[in-house]
Amino acid sequence: MNAAPTDKRRLILDAAVRVFARQGFHTCRVSDIADEAGVAYGLVYHYFSSKEQILDTLFLERWEVMLEAIAQADASPRSPEEKLGAIASFIVDSYRHDPDLMKVIVVEVTRAANTFGLTHVDRIREAYSRIASIVADGQRDGLFRAEITPAFAAQAFYGCVEQVLTGWIFDSEPVGTAELERAKWMIVDTICHGLSSARAPEATGPGPGAAAGSASSKSA
Repeated sequence: MNAAPTDKRRLILDAAVRVFARQGFHTCRVSDIADEAGVAYGLVYHYFSSKEQILDTLFLERWEVMLEAIAQADASPRSPEEKLGAIASFIVDSYRHDPDLMKVIVVEVTRAANTFGLTHVDRIREAYSRIASIVADGQRDGLFRAEITPAFAAQAFYGCVEQVLTGWIFDSEPVGTAELERAKWMIVDTICHGLSSARAPEATGPGPGAAAGSASSKSA
């Protein structure tokens, strides 16, 4: 039985992720995507006008999911710090489940300031704006320092997450479950509390042993 049209479109998008991640967007050809998907060259053009449109589609699909995750975290009754933790967890888990797609999003879009990053700057800034709103709520509650602007804090938060992902993307060794779990709280802990040794002990997140224990119990 032939695959349904929507399945073929998804097949092409999934193949494009693998090709973009392996070869880089600028060095691959549409024929490479067709070969990876196991479809005729012309079929790719039936669904997409160019490889640029394919990358646009991949980014917008994933970014919409992340914006929804941010909105859900913000709408929850959790504290601002816990909301930031939920967002960091979502992004780290996204990398865990599909590292190739996250590599494409980070390397080919959000870091490509003069090409796709510029094209999608409004959508990218929307994520920053929603995170800044969470920070502002924390400031109004007296939880976060008022002298740090919410916009700057949002950029620092997402920049920290993105840089952690970048390190994993270019690491020759796969990232273990314990490291992924530990990164979730370290990102939020670093942004919300900084590196000062004068901070209160109770503000400290779980140590490496606790993270590893939690990860082990999940995988058991």
